[in-house]
Amino acid sequence: MKAALTAFVALVLLVAAWFAFALNWNYSSGERAGWVQKFSNKGWVCKTWEGELALVSLPGSTVEKFMFTVHDDALAQQISAAMGKRVSLHYEEKVGLPTSCFGDTRYFVTKIVETPDIPLGPGVVLPTHPNAPAAPASAASQ
Repeated sequence: MKAALTAFVALVLLVAAWFAFALNWNYSSGERAGWVQKFSNKGWVCKTWEGELALVSLPGSTVEKFMFTVHDDALAQQISAAMGKRVSLHYEEKVGLPTSCFGDTRYFVTKIVETPDIPLGPGVVLPTHPNAPAAPASAASQ
């Protein structure tokens, strides 16, 4: 009886240690820029914010989608307020989380920054404000 209890406690501690490791270690981290086109609070029991960022590298190119998860409600409000604007999302990729209770994706967004200009190529940007002139970076620095 005592050996079974010891084995059970050891198993629970091992599982808890794995979750702590998987939640605190990042496989990768980075930035993605685009337009948040879908964002919702999902889940039967474990509610998480799930979103979709449309990535466009050049006008007329095929849209790539970046699926992401947000745990922080304050950050989720910032992302909701930025819908329809170009943003840059900082994310951390977590691997080894065994259930979808932590999120539908491996990419957990930790920060959002609104990006006012759209880069079209090296030194050329398209301002998001229609009245602002677009100038190459070399002309702007002179």
